[in-house]
Amino acid sequence: MRYDRLAQDALRGVIRQALTKAGSPEGLPGAHHFYISFKTSDPGCDIDPSLAEAYPDEMTVVLEHQFWDLAAEEDYFEVTLKFGGVPKYLKVPYRAVTRFHDPAVGFHLHFDYEAPDAANGAAPSAAAGGGGGGGEEGTVVSLDAFRKKD
Repeated sequence: MRYDRLAQDALRGVIRQALTKAGSPEGLPGAHHFYISFKTSDPGCDIDPSLAEAYPDEMTVVLEHQFWDLAAEEDYFEVTLKFGGVPKYLKVPYRAVTRFHDPAVGFHLHFDYEAPDAANGAAPSAAAGGGGGGGEEGTVVSLDAFRKKD
């Protein structure tokens, strides 16, 4: 059944839904803001060459007060952020996201990244962990212990 893959897909759906709400006309409610870390080397990432050079493996972006054109699509999100006062477009597939954090409620998600299979373009999923909010600091839980050993 590969429950680890099912769980990872479900947790990435949480990110998609949160970004959909943040990109709505109402925007982020209250003190909510997101730290999103992702693998810049993922072949689906579309980022400015200067950012790819500065962050050849992974970078973290913050969505709080100043972001534009946020769109949460089925397999990726896109947004424009300012770096050094200059707007830069980012397109990030959810499979490239390694961490998602909303410090306003202590919500954390952590994903183990695996590059997509070059033969078919699909990403073989790794284990994912999740944590809950509720105002307390969240706990990252790894699903590795539940993964079937081959």
